[in-house]
Amino acid sequence: MSTCDAGCGKHDHRSADPVAVEMLAIADREQYDNQWSRYEKQQPQCSYGQLGTCCKICSMGPCRIDPFGEGPTQGVCGATADTIVARNLARMAAAGSSSHSDHGRKAALLLKAVATGANTNYQLTDTDKLVAVATRIGIPTEGRGFPEIANDLADAAINCFGKQDDEPIIFLKKFMPKKRYQHLKNLEKTLLESTGSVIGLLPRGIDREAVDILHRTHFGCDADPLSLIAQSIRCSLADGWGGSMIATSVQDILLGTPTIKTIKANLGVLEIDSVNVVIHGHEPILSAKIVEMAQKPEIHQAAVVAGATRVNIVGLCCTGNEVLLRQGVGMAGNEAHSELAIMTGAVDAMVVDVQCIYPALADLASCFHTRFITTSDQAKIPGAVHIQFHEDQADAISLKILNEAIAAFPRRNKNRINIPEHTATAMVGFTVEEILKALGGTPKSLIDLILNGTIKGVAGIVGCNNVKVQQDLFHRQLTAELIKRDILVIGTGCWAIGAAKAGLMDLSAQELAGDGLKAVCKQLGIPPVLHMGSCVDCSRMLVLAGAIADHLDLDISQLPLVGSAPEWTTEKAVAIGSYFVGSGIPVHLWPLPPILGSPAVTSILTEGAKDLLGGYFFVEEDPLVAADKMEAIIMERRAALSI
Repeated sequence: MSTCDAGCGKHDHRSADPVAVEMLAIADREQYDNQWSRYEKQQPQCSYGQLGTCCKICSMGPCRIDPFGEGPTQGVCGATADTIVARNLARMAAAGSSSHSDHGRKAALLLKAVATGANTNYQLTDTDKLVAVATRIGIPTEGRGFPEIANDLADAAINCFGKQDDEPIIFLKKFMPKKRYQHLKNLEKTLLESTGSVIGLLPRGIDREAVDILHRTHFGCDADPLSLIAQSIRCSLADGWGGSMIATSVQDILLGTPTIKTIKANLGVLEIDSVNVVIHGHEPILSAKIVEMAQKPEIHQAAVVAGATRVNIVGLCCTGNEVLLRQGVGMAGNEAHSELAIMTGAVDAMVVDVQCIYPALADLASCFHTRFITTSDQAKIPGAVHIQFHEDQADAISLKILNEAIAAFPRRNKNRINIPEHTATAMVGFTVEEILKALGGTPKSLIDLILNGTIKGVAGIVGCNNVKVQQDLFHRQLTAELIKRDILVIGTGCWAIGAAKAGLMDLSAQELAGDGLKAVCKQLGIPPVLHMGSCVDCSRMLVLAGAIADHLDLDISQLPLVGSAPEWTTEKAVAIGSYFVGSGIPVHLWPLPPILGSPAVTSILTEGAKDLLGGYFFVEEDPLVAADKMEAIIMERRAALSI
C-alpha cells in the first residue's frame, strides 16, 4: 500500500498515520482483532453514560437520569443529574490523579532507598537537579553530601502523600507561582463567605484528596455540584503540583534530566534482523534499566547466538517517551500503535508496566511468537508472562526479560513479518532546563518574544489516542494550524508521539510556522513544536508557566497560554485538564466529556470556572475552529496586558 505525506489522513477513517493505515490493511486481511474492530462491535454505546447521567454507586441502581425531562429526573435516593454527573467526574479525577501520583510515590521511595544505600542498582545521576529541587522546597544543601540531601528530599516528597495537617503540600507551595497560590487562597475565603460552607482548593495531601473524593461520593454524602467539582480541582492540583511533579523531578535526579537529541519515530524503528523489544507503559524505572542492560556484551552475544544482529529496544506510549528523551531510543508509536506493533510479526517481546495497556494485547501476542511480559502487581493481565519487577533487583530482572526476548527470536515466522519502512525524524528533549538554556538561561528571552509579538503565545497540547477520533488527525491538524499562527506549541504524551510521527518535530517543520515563530526557530536551531516528555511530565509545563508568571509578577491566568487535549481518553486526562484549569489555563477538549447531562456542571466548568479560576474547559470538534478559539483566547489575554 502506498503511503502519503504526513497529515494526509485520506486513506482510512481510523487513522491519519499512513503507517497505521498500512498495518490496518493487514489487520483487515488477516482478521486480527483490534481496538477499532472492538469499537464497531460496541455500537451503539450507552447515551446515558456519554452524558454522565448513569449512577451505580449503590445496589439500588443503576439509575439513569433523562436530562431532557422525558424520563426520571432523580435516582432512587433522590440524586439529580447535576449530582450524578459531578460525582462521576470527581471519581474520574480521583482515579486519574491517583495513577500519576502513585507513579511519583514509587519514584520517591526509590530515591529514599538510593540515598540510604538500600538500593545500589540506581544512583543519583543528576545532582544539579537534586540541589535545585531541594533548594526550591527549603532543604539546606550547603556543605552537605548528595545522599544526605537526597534523603531529606525523599522524606519531603513522601510526606506530601500522607501528611494529615491542613497546610498545602510543600511542592505546591514552593513551585506554584506566588500570585496563583494567593489567588486560590483568597478564593477559598470568598467561597466560604458566599456559600457559608468550606470549599477547599489548595491540596493538603496527595492521598487525602483522592480519599476525600471517594468519601464524599459515597452513597448519602455530597450532593452539591460546586463542592464536588471544587474537590475534583483540588485533587487534580495535588497531582499536577504534587504527585506528577515529584515523579518528574525525582526521575530526573535518578535517571538524568533529558537533553535535546534527535530520534526516529514510527514502526519503521523495528529491525528485521534484530531482537526487537518494545517497552510500553508509563514508569521508566524498569525500562531505563532494560535499555542499559541491553548494551551488555553478554546480551549482545546471546542475541548473535540466537541468529540476530543485536537487541533493538524501542518505545511505545509514555514509557517510550521517557527512554526516548533520556537514552535516545526509537519510538514505535503512541497508544493506538500497541496492537499494530505486534501485528508486524517482528516484536519478540513487549514489556509493559502500568497504564494504557490493553488487556487484548495478551490474546494478540498469542497469535505470534511475541512474548507479552507484564512486570507490575498493579497491572496483571491473563495470558501474559508475568515477571515481577523489584527495584532492588533491577539489573537481574532486566537481564531475565531480555533473555526471554532473545529466546523468542528463533521462533519468528518470517513469512508473517511486515515492518512498514516509514519513520520520521524528531528533535526531542525540551525540558524546562533545555528550553531556558536555548534562550540564554532565564525566561526573559521567551517573555520578550511574547511581549513584542514575535510569538503570540504558547499552546500546551497533551493527550491520548481515542478510537472515536481518527488517530492523530486532530493532533496533526491543530498543531500545524497553531504554529502557522505564530503560536509556539509544547506538549507531552501520545500527542507528542503523534506530532513526531508527522514530522512536526523535525527542523523542516520550521517552514510550516508563521514568519515570527519561523525566524525564532531558525535562529535557535529548534523545531516549532517541542516535545517535553511523557504525560506525567505535564508538570514541566506547569513549571515553565510558573517561571514566566513569577518573572512578570503575574498570575498564570493573565498569561497568553492555552491548553488542549484533542484526543483524550483516560481518567488521567481529566486530572491533567483539571489541574491546568485550576492553575488558570483554559483547556480545549475533544471528544465530549461525560458532563453534558448536567447543565449545572457544564456551566460551572465552562463559565463559572472562568470567573473563579481564570481557567476553564471548552469543547470543539473541528481542529481549525479549535485553533481559532485558542488563538482568540491568547489574543484576549494579550489585549488585557496591553501587548
